[in-house]
Amino acid sequence: MKKPILLFILWSCIHYATAQPPAIDTSVALKPQKENVITANTIIKIENLGPKINTQYAELRPTISADGNLLFFICENHPKNTKYRSINNSQDIWYSERDTLGNWSKAVHLNYPLNTTHYNAVYWISPDNNRILIRGSFVNGDYVGNGVSMCYWTDRGWSKPEMLKIKNYDKYDLGRQSGATMAHDGKTLLLYMTPEVNSYNNDIYVCFLTPYGYWTEPKSIGKKINLPNNNEMTPFLASDGVTLYFSSDRPGGLGDNDIWMTRRLDSSWQKWSDPVNLGSPINTPDWDAFFTLDAGGEYAYLTSSANGGFGESDIVRVKLLEKEKPNPVVLVSGNVYNKKTNEPLSASLVYETLPDGAEAGNGVSNSTDGSFKIVLPYDKNYLIKASADKFFAQSENLNLDSLVKAGYKEIHKDLYLVPIEIGQVVRLNNVFFDFDKWDLRPESFVELDRVVKLLTENPAIEIEMSAHTDSRGSDEYNFKLSDNRARSVMEYILSKGIAPNRITSHGYGETQPVATNETDEGRQLNRRVEFKIMKN
Repeated sequence: MKKPILLFILWSCIHYATAQPPAIDTSVALKPQKENVITANTIIKIENLGPKINTQYAELRPTISADGNLLFFICENHPKNTKYRSINNSQDIWYSERDTLGNWSKAVHLNYPLNTTHYNAVYWISPDNNRILIRGSFVNGDYVGNGVSMCYWTDRGWSKPEMLKIKNYDKYDLGRQSGATMAHDGKTLLLYMTPEVNSYNNDIYVCFLTPYGYWTEPKSIGKKINLPNNNEMTPFLASDGVTLYFSSDRPGGLGDNDIWMTRRLDSSWQKWSDPVNLGSPINTPDWDAFFTLDAGGEYAYLTSSANGGFGESDIVRVKLLEKEKPNPVVLVSGNVYNKKTNEPLSASLVYETLPDGAEAGNGVSNSTDGSFKIVLPYDKNYLIKASADKFFAQSENLNLDSLVKAGYKEIHKDLYLVPIEIGQVVRLNNVFFDFDKWDLRPESFVELDRVVKLLTENPAIEIEMSAHTDSRGSDEYNFKLSDNRARSVMEYILSKGIAPNRITSHGYGETQPVATNETDEGRQLNRRVEFKIMKN
């Protein structure tokens, strides 16, 4: 199976059994529900995902992948479920994939270690499809209690789940329900739970990944979201990292719990816009929760128990109004390769913002084909790199500063890792100069600090730093410009304490092109800074 792309879904056993949330779907040959809503001359139609996903049983808690082609959900009391006949309301994880024509495959039941003899759910799947957050705390695949755990995709399938280490988690999860989701950056965890014993009045909390691998103590996301006597639960953070959808029984709803939308106003996670009820048909007089979107943000997926379905509750989709959509993002996909052999690699991914070098998110490439996906909000300049033992990352640059109004986009960008061997050449794609100048721009320092780190950690390595131009301009001009640029880079590295005998610089002008000089794209490839490993 392809790795799922799951975005949060947490839920209480009681609500699974007693109330079915309204849902939304993505497919061709969808089955229209009986009820449509007309809003300001716009017809909002609920579409059923069809019989390959929905059955006579209750389908619940959908999670759609970032690319919209993989769907995870819970099926309740199905005969194939792990706990079928052993307990009421057995809940197991199922999945379906969508083909290039938009048709969903017949749903498949997952096996151990994702489905166990406990209640099972997927809360989140990373954009790279290689990590999923699941319900419960596990140690080496064994259930140990409440909490959340992570699984990684391997060449043998999903790894055994391992619990996330969250500081003082047990102080907060004492009620009847709890759950989680994660931001697409892989560094921000949202939880819903309550420290009140046996209570149903949950609050939403945020935790952050530390450099040491554990998560900070849960912190309430503020009084505007968490009302004192109401139940705030099942958060879903859109791909923009700003727009939050959650379920609440606060005043102003259509009945029981409804789906509400708010936007984060700063980096404190305490300041939010006034929550807005998404209205009908997303919300009903019944209990509504479990809202999920793909990265495009056009369709919401939820659960519906409306008449005209296939069973107790079905997975459906609904097209959002513009005011209900999150901010547009860019979905970057690609593969990680060994630059020397062109073989795919399993690697860790990090993307940072420039010029500050702040880590904006992380990812993992597939262990079989090196594939990855990351989601990037607009208004930032990004450095993207992969890392693996005994390799140096050839990073990529993606400047989204000026594309904020471009809407949702999908971009393919492969990443290369260069073996740390004599003769290997590494292109430095995030070294920048102004036109006709050789002074380093501040955005370059993050990239060059990686070279400093390589030389510091490998004291035997010696390198030649080189710069190259395209064919425009005279030979003399190009040699002088490239030589000065290579020297500027070398001087920066020497200023960080690297011994002078370990690095030389050379400008090659236009003499070593790697692409044609007849096109803008080719000339851009020829204008470059790189280094060659001379001794190791």
